Formats: sequence, structure tokens, C-alpha cells
Amino acid sequence: MTLETELMRKATALAAILVLACVMGSSAAPIGIGTPLPAFSLKNVDGRTVSSADFADKTALVVVFSCNHCPYAQAYQDRLIALQNQYASRGVQFVLINPNDPKRQPQDSFENMQKRAAEKAYPFPYLFDDTQAVARAYGAARTPEVFTFGPDRKLIYQGRIDDNTEEKQVKTHDLRSALDLLLAGTPGKIPTPVTKAFGCTIKWRQ
Repeated sequence: MTLETELMRKATALAAILVLACVMGSSAAPIGIGTPLPAFSLKNVDGRTVSSADFADKTALVVVFSCNHCPYAQAYQDRLIALQNQYASRGVQFVLINPNDPKRQPQDSFENMQKRAAEKAYPFPYLFDDTQAVARAYGAARTPEVFTFGPDRKLIYQGRIDDNTEEKQVKTHDLRSALDLLLAGTPGKIPTPVTKAFGCTIKWRQ
């Protein structure tokens, strides 16, 4: 075997390994409408463990994959706070989950999560998916990305919060509309139960 042939063989093998790593590092497709809620039990910014079972009495559970560093997540945090405050009395609970690897994105460390939650006075749990197992179970790919479950804890809406990061330019309030129809007892009338989430890609472990 010539040196050139050996180098080509090694280059081909390395390329195959890199492709495999990319595939393994990416998320699966999001869970489909009607899928039961994948359970979670994660550390909250207050140090306590919060699980999906803690909200069994809520009419709706809105799971939002989010983080600190992403400008899209930052653009939506005030809207999420407002939605939680508005719908809390109607039995809607929001939960934010940070799935990012802090080694790849230090701004998303647990300590920085605690600072952000305190600065913004988050009215909902902000959980750290340190193994990224929960994000993978949901098929989440971006921050922010929403998964909304009804009283039977089956998925009724998945995707974006609304159609524009600039709040004054929003034309379609997708999440709000889904919640209103769910609370009216007509989740089947949600016009677009799956929308395309836009934001930063989840920073998977490498």
C-alpha cells in the first residue's frame, strides 16, 4: 500500500466518523400531536428537583426549551413571563428547560441560569437538562421551542411562540391561540397545531 493510498484511506475513515458524530449529536424529529408527555425530573434554579408529576393538577403544561445566551430566547422571555402571569389563574403552567451543554456555551451554565431567573423574576421553574435526555425525548432542536400538553397530558401544540421576534410585528399568536382553544375545550380546532420553531440550535454535547 502506497503512502498516498494510506492517507486517502485514513481521510475517508475520518470523514465517516465526523458524519456519524454529527448524526448522533442531532435531535430526532419532534414528538407528534397526541403523544403523551415525556416525563421529566430535573434540577430547578432554586436547587430543588422539579418533575412533570408536580403539575398533575394543572389544566395545561407548557414545556419550553430555552436558554440564556440565545438572542431568540432572550427576545421571548418577557412574552413568556407575561403569558404565565396571564394564564396562571386558569390552570396553565409554564416550565422552561435549558438543554444546552455549558462546555460549548458557558453562558448557559447552571450558575448563569440562576442569575437570569433572579434578574427576570421568572414566575416558572427554570430547569437544567444536564444529560440532554429530556430534550432528546421530546425531539427538541431549538431554543425557544414549545411543547403544549392538555389536561390528559397529550401534545396539542408544538413549535414557535408566535411568528416574529419583534413583538410589535407579530401577526400570529400561535401559542396564545392554542391555549385559548384548549381552555375553551376545543383543542381540536387549533388551526396549525405544528409550527416551525425558529431560534438557536441546541448545543449538543460532543
